[in-house]
Amino acid sequence: MNRKGIILAGGRGKRLYPLTRGTSKQLLPVYDKPLIYYPISTLIDCGITEIAIIVAKGETERFKKVLGDGSQWGLQFTYFIQSAPRGIAEAFIITEKWLGKSDVVLALGDNIFHGTAFKNQLTSIHESKDSLNLIFGYQVGNPSEYGVVEFDSKLKVKRIVEKPTEFVSMYAVPGLYFYDNSCINKAKSLTPSPRGELEITDINNLYIKEGKLEVRLLDPGTAWLDTGTADSLLDAAEFVRVMQRRTGVSVCDPSRSTANKEFK
Repeated sequence: MNRKGIILAGGRGKRLYPLTRGTSKQLLPVYDKPLIYYPISTLIDCGITEIAIIVAKGETERFKKVLGDGSQWGLQFTYFIQSAPRGIAEAFIITEKWLGKSDVVLALGDNIFHGTAFKNQLTSIHESKDSLNLIFGYQVGNPSEYGVVEFDSKLKVKRIVEKPTEFVSMYAVPGLYFYDNSCINKAKSLTPSPRGELEITDINNLYIKEGKLEVRLLDPGTAWLDTGTADSLLDAAEFVRVMQRRTGVSVCDPSRSTANKEFK
């Protein structure tokens, strides 16, 4: 199955001001490497080599200076601009022509995943070569801050609820989404939410309505870090520092990916 990857890195990072007044949050360091290295590494583990990087207006040259065209890692980067923060789902509209008829894996540019079980899951998905619509569920203590999976009495996915004010479940949806090519038309069909954005939760619920969305719960040993605040950015840096010191292996480093041995 031909899949292309998208990294959405167009956010202005207002919760990180003043750190992000002069640069994108995805170019901020997480310990010893730029934040965007982490979702790139995740997509490599998905077996993806063609990646669209969506950035804010005026940021393209900064990203190119850090990342180049991806050939140093056996990848191919194509840059796109999101001129205003109009939601995650707009990524599929922006990249429509580039995607063509391919399926897609969308990674949020400020999410970090790490863990052997998780990497094995991604490898298994890649090797299966099946077309699928898949998101993950991750148990959190503060579900009201995320899109949350609601299950029915038979533990089948009922819907995704965005930042629920009442208890729905403890399983948040982390920023990695596998979709077939119909995600493009689904995105086009959306009406902006009250905050003026095309919501990824609405895409998920359209797939659920069709009976075509799978939710896999992540192994408790998998680390998922959302780096949208100063505290979470510091937590992520400390996590990476500890893991690298203990194991001697660089965490989420594209140059060390087993999918690109010939480029080391």
